[in-house]
Amino acid sequence: MVGIAGSRESGDERKKRARRIVRKLHRLYADADCALRHRNPLELLVATILSAQCTDERVNQVTPALFRKYPEAADYARADRAELEEMIRSTGFFRNKAKSLIAVGRNLEEKFGGKVPDRLDDLVDLPGVGRKTANVVLGTWFGIPGVTVDTHVTRLSGRLGLTIKTDAVKIERDLMELIPEKDWTFSSHALIWHGRRVCKARGPLCGACGLARDCPWPARNR
Repeated sequence: MVGIAGSRESGDERKKRARRIVRKLHRLYADADCALRHRNPLELLVATILSAQCTDERVNQVTPALFRKYPEAADYARADRAELEEMIRSTGFFRNKAKSLIAVGRNLEEKFGGKVPDRLDDLVDLPGVGRKTANVVLGTWFGIPGVTVDTHVTRLSGRLGLTIKTDAVKIERDLMELIPEKDWTFSSHALIWHGRRVCKARGPLCGACGLARDCPWPARNR
C-alpha cells in the first residue's frame, strides 16, 4: 500500500503509522465521544437507528419527545405506526425507521426481556441493526471495544492510507488489525469528530490538520 509521500509501505510500517495517528487523536480529541444524546442503551440504540442518513444534530432534536413517549422497549412494540412515523419524520426514511423501531421493540420484548443485549451477534440480529449500530451501542454504553464505520470513518481511513477497501465490514477488519483493541471505540469517535471539523468531504483543511505528517492525502493532491 502507498504510504507517506507516495512511498511503498509495509504492513508493520502502516501499523506503526496507525498507532501514531491514534496517539495524535488522543491529543487532539481527548474527550471524543458519541454525539447522540442518551441516558440508557435503549435510547442509544434508537438514536443510532434514527441517525442513518441523518445528522446527529437533527436526531438530538427529535429524541427528547420520542424518549418521553416511548421509554421502554414495550412502548415501541405497541406503538401506533402512523404516530411514530410523524414523530421521526424529519430524520428521513421515517417509514422504514418506524417499522424497524417497532420490530426492535418486539424482538427485545420477546427475546431479551425488554433489555438491550450486550453481544454483537444478538444486536445485529435485531431488525434494522447492522454492525455500525451494534458497535456504537457496545462501545459507547457497554464499554466493549468496537470499530464503528460510518461515512466519516470510511472517508478518513481511505485518505489516511489505512485501507484501500470500500466495504464497511472490510474497513472495520482492516482498522481492527492496525489499531489496538483498547482504542477501537475512541478512535472511531475521534475520526468522526476529525471528519466533521477538519477532514471534510469537500475541501479537507489539510493545512490545519494535526494528522498531516502521517497522512498521504496532501501528497496525492499537490
